Amino acid sequence: MSTPVTPAPTTDLVDAVIVGGGAAGLSAAIMLGRSRRSVIVVDGGEPRNAPADGVHGFLTREGTPPRELLRLGRAEVASYGVRVVDGQVVDARRDDDGFTLTTADGAIVRGRRLLIATGTADELPSIPGLWERFGRDALHCPYCHGWEVQDRVIGVLGTNAEAAAHQAQLFRQLSDRVVVLRNTAGAFTAEQEAAFAARGIEVVDGVVERLEIADDRLVGVRLDDGRTVPVEALAVVPVNRVRADAFTGLGLHTRPHPRGAEFGDAIGVDELGATSVPGVWAAGDVTNLRTQVLQAAAAGSMAGAIMNTDLVQEDVRRALAKR
Repeated sequence: MSTPVTPAPTTDLVDAVIVGGGAAGLSAAIMLGRSRRSVIVVDGGEPRNAPADGVHGFLTREGTPPRELLRLGRAEVASYGVRVVDGQVVDARRDDDGFTLTTADGAIVRGRRLLIATGTADELPSIPGLWERFGRDALHCPYCHGWEVQDRVIGVLGTNAEAAAHQAQLFRQLSDRVVVLRNTAGAFTAEQEAAFAARGIEVVDGVVERLEIADDRLVGVRLDDGRTVPVEALAVVPVNRVRADAFTGLGLHTRPHPRGAEFGDAIGVDELGATSVPGVWAAGDVTNLRTQVLQAAAAGSMAGAIMNTDLVQEDVRRALAKR
């Protein structure tokens, strides 16, 4: 992203600090900026969807490269006076006026309200070649990337039987050549096996040892018994780890995914994005492991509006106290 950013701020108090400049954080910044709030966005520059060629399912922005979407977003928030700062928040504390945040390079940012939109980091199975293909022909979401691999031979990498069965049926909508690689998933239920057979989904036993690449394309996976299974795309289920270590000093903690801790964790929020810590909101992937870019933007927009409402209520209380 080539959009200039504001130099590291001083300790001046602003109305809201947003940590994370992805779709959720920048959408919140738009709402707050349009409400004439002073806002600083601190962004570490590590969007989760950076490996992908384009954003999908986002009306009017279909296929936009992720970093281009963020460049456009930064320009929009800047037009409302929002300051964007490149940096990584490493500590957050409450003070008499709200919150004090410290970045890795020692900059101090202070805000009356705080929004956490830091997203998640994907953890993938430790299979050689998988990370290099992730977001290209190694995929996790049929709605984000499925159209691009339609009618190919799609392998589903098993790490959890329930998740693999679910993913296989979703990708079967996009291709009639779907292969479930049992890998470490264990046994499927009789019902799952019947559903595979009914829709022509093959199940291949064996642990995947590595990906086979030719001419910068995925062409198969090598199993531990030496066999190669031809596949042209590989569906995986990553573990999503919330980027929230910097906020534990506020008493903010994550909770495991409803389907089990093996799928990841998230910050708990109410329907308006408020966390259990007064004055702190969260939005986007950091709160919901199934969030897509459009949904993250909507959650950020809602959180920004509610944060402004909360600030207005405090402004009214202060005005009444002065009288």
